Amino acid sequence: MNKTICLSGIALGMLAVIIGAFGAHGLEKVLDDGALQTFETGVKYQMYHALLMILVAIMPNLSKKSKMSVFWLLLVGIVFFSFSIYLLATNSLTGFDFKSIAFITPIGGTLLIVGWGLLGYRVYKSLD
Repeated sequence: MNKTICLSGIALGMLAVIIGAFGAHGLEKVLDDGALQTFETGVKYQMYHALLMILVAIMPNLSKKSKMSVFWLLLVGIVFFSFSIYLLATNSLTGFDFKSIAFITPIGGTLLIVGWGLLGYRVYKSLD
């Protein structure tokens, strides 16, 4: 379980670097500055939460149940938030209107917030 969470964080962190490099070097000539900044926001949030996953995996005081709950909130949150932002930022490059799925971005953000809140609560309770 710790291995799964840690390796997921590492994979998502590596993917954030790859996606960020693609955005910086592959999309700079085809997207406007606003779309590029939006794209970068997705990359930043993905990286922050990938690092948080690694931290969660190595926290000795958290129960397996707590770790898995936080892990799933972060994983789904990253997919909904960051990946929808990538699609929305590159909307002008495709034939599909990704604005029709924009409602999942705030759901992803909410899941990330809940993940942080649950982690804070579980850490507080484990330190009693």
